Amino acid sequence: MTQMGVLRVRIKSGISSIFLLCLWNLISGQIRYSIPEELEHGAFVGNIGKDLGLSTEELSSRKFRIISVASIQYLDVNRVNGMLFVNARIDREQLCGQSDNCVLLMEAVVENPVEQYRVEVKVLDLNDNSPTFPNRAIDLKIPESVMPGTRFPLERAHDLDGKNNSVRTYQLNANKYFTLDVQNTGKWKLPALVLENILDREKQSVYTLLLTAIDGGTPERSGTAHITINILDVNDNPPVFQKSFYSVSLRENVPPNSLVIRLNATDLDQGTNGEIVYSFSSNNEPKITEVFTINPFSGEIHTKGILDFEKSNVFLIHVEANDRGTQPLSEHCNVRVEITDVNDNAPEMTLNSISDSIREDAPTGTLIAFVSVTDRDSNQNGNIDCRVSPNLPFDLKSSFVNSYRLVTSALLDRESAFQYIITVTCKDRGSPPLFTNTTIIVDVSDVNDNAPQFTQRSYTVYVTENNAPESYIRSVTALDPDTDRNSRLSYTILDYQVQSVPVSSYVYINPNNGSIYSKRSFDYEQFKTFQFQVRAEDAGLPSLFSEVAVQVVVLDQNDNPPIILTPGTKRNTNFHVSRSADPGYLVTQIIASDADSGKNAQLSYHLKQASVPGLFTVLHSSGEVRSVRQLKDSDVTTQKLIIQVKDNGYPALSATTTLSLTVIEGPITYQPEFIESRPDFKGTQQLSLYIIITLGATSLILLVVIIALVVVTCPRGHSAASCSVCLFDNCCCTRKLEYQNANVNLQLTRDSHLLPGILEVRGNGSLSESYRYKIRSAPEPEEMFFTPFSPHISGITGMDGRYTLQYAKPQKTWSNEVSHVTKM
Repeated sequence: MTQMGVLRVRIKSGISSIFLLCLWNLISGQIRYSIPEELEHGAFVGNIGKDLGLSTEELSSRKFRIISVASIQYLDVNRVNGMLFVNARIDREQLCGQSDNCVLLMEAVVENPVEQYRVEVKVLDLNDNSPTFPNRAIDLKIPESVMPGTRFPLERAHDLDGKNNSVRTYQLNANKYFTLDVQNTGKWKLPALVLENILDREKQSVYTLLLTAIDGGTPERSGTAHITINILDVNDNPPVFQKSFYSVSLRENVPPNSLVIRLNATDLDQGTNGEIVYSFSSNNEPKITEVFTINPFSGEIHTKGILDFEKSNVFLIHVEANDRGTQPLSEHCNVRVEITDVNDNAPEMTLNSISDSIREDAPTGTLIAFVSVTDRDSNQNGNIDCRVSPNLPFDLKSSFVNSYRLVTSALLDRESAFQYIITVTCKDRGSPPLFTNTTIIVDVSDVNDNAPQFTQRSYTVYVTENNAPESYIRSVTALDPDTDRNSRLSYTILDYQVQSVPVSSYVYINPNNGSIYSKRSFDYEQFKTFQFQVRAEDAGLPSLFSEVAVQVVVLDQNDNPPIILTPGTKRNTNFHVSRSADPGYLVTQIIASDADSGKNAQLSYHLKQASVPGLFTVLHSSGEVRSVRQLKDSDVTTQKLIIQVKDNGYPALSATTTLSLTVIEGPITYQPEFIESRPDFKGTQQLSLYIIITLGATSLILLVVIIALVVVTCPRGHSAASCSVCLFDNCCCTRKLEYQNANVNLQLTRDSHLLPGILEVRGNGSLSESYRYKIRSAPEPEEMFFTPFSPHISGITGMDGRYTLQYAKPQKTWSNEVSHVTKM
């Protein structure tokens, strides 16, 4: 190792030990450290965890990390103890060149809650580079005619260190002809030789000088160059520029071969000694010849390639003008070219995603990603605004300059959107503005936040009775917009009692698909409908459910034959018929019921067999047994009728009864029959049949009394409107015969002009309707007989002013088949 190398190592070691005491500040979310360059891997920078106030447990639990803006991870952090250390060798000159301020930028991030800190690590310059000259040997040719005071520019020394450690001054060994003049341009110090005395080539034709460049480091470093000066004779007028320093401004987007400046130097000499050739001085940096060209004859400087403000915004060009004399003279000038920025760089975005999936119940403000953006342009062209796609529940929150957090701005719903494609757009403020986009895809993970919903509000199932056990009834369907196990449904039937029996004894459900099956055969006569609840429950944690009502309606089948109530098997089926009875005489009435409903319970009555055909008939709809013609003496005294009662179902069911009829010669006294109440004969009240048959004078006396009362109470001349009943042609009178009990009011009026009269029946209680009937006198003058056609009245008889009403409410509507009674 050379002595200079040993000195460099010692300087590095000493400076490292001094600057390892790094200063830090936490100001408005920023931490600053200072370290020297050239530190070895693992060198301590600072305890960033302690400086942020984080314990060692928080470093791990809050996912502490640093994000470097630079492409190389120069620094890293120990996530166990929070120590910030050097991860890669830092060469300040390579990283920042000769910039006065060299700073490494990083971001320190912790979560739960999210906090960000800007970390700035200032890299301090070490005096680790000595000044060097482009040429260690400098040859100058100076005519002897040069006057004292003439300046001869020299090549400047280059030092890779920063400003303070760069070239501070130049020194020239002592001599009586030349002195050193150092010109400070602000960026560099340019040395020049100044002739102090007149040269005499004949006395001394060659001068050898030692030029030393000294930097400002501690300890200082130096570099030397040997100057050899040859004294020339003759050509004693050098070229002269109008100015020694020129300043030009160019936009960075000028095309190649654009004119920068046209230089003009003059030479008072004539001939070849006055011809000037322009060239770039050797003092120029190498990049000058890469960017610019100079015309040696015209002095025009042109651009050679594309200018880039972001790479270099200032160029200092040293131009030399030489005449073409035998002993050429030269002159120098400096051209400063400033490059103005053009908005030619779009913002550059760096994305650090936290997660590519987020729960749909995540609270507002949940962090999705960090977004950092930079723009190589400057001033207004480098100011950046960022935004996210509109109409999305996401927002960008600014952490500090050009650093953002992408967070949720509203509650999410996976059932509305299971995935979001978020476009982050960053645009600068240049004219025209440039922008860049980046896309983030965020999947929304499901949460069990939707209860199953049935496709119907309720279900009605129609099942025909006598169904087969284990038969399919129907299916209920529920839908759940969640996914995976949150949408996996199971169906159950809730506990419910049907006639004190659990509903599970009647039906069961397939828990996987909601299909409902019967467990037993249903009987319409046992129950006509029942209801139960079905629950659909998902498999989420916690699970959600909904319920729906299912009503089962049992449809009737014709599985019950008619039951004959009157005459019953326990009663006397032997009836008496007077031989003098008129045609249409009511012998009896067959009353039957059917436990079925609808058309299956619509009954019809048929005479299947008779001892003498054509003598008696049965009304199909009412079951009344009536005589067809008047009995003759030749007709046998005992008649046998077989009557069939048949329902309207398919196939039809029937029942039969046998009646024995005995023909008698005298009048008949009817005895009422009572029908026992049956539980399956709904709406029927107890039937009371009172048949009063009187003969002879009683009816005549009653009729005379009625006529007398009418004559006394209704004087002639009254209008028909003032009378309730008109019984004869020349008298308008009112006669009211009433029968009252808890359920029926009976009023009878006769119209003399309309014979037969009118019967009005007013009901209350179970007989709530009013009816009017036309009637005519019975064959005997004192006897009146009525046949009703209301669904509530089965018979009326009257004699001697006393009337009996027989009423009932059967299932069938009575038909109008008797000619002498007409409903009004």
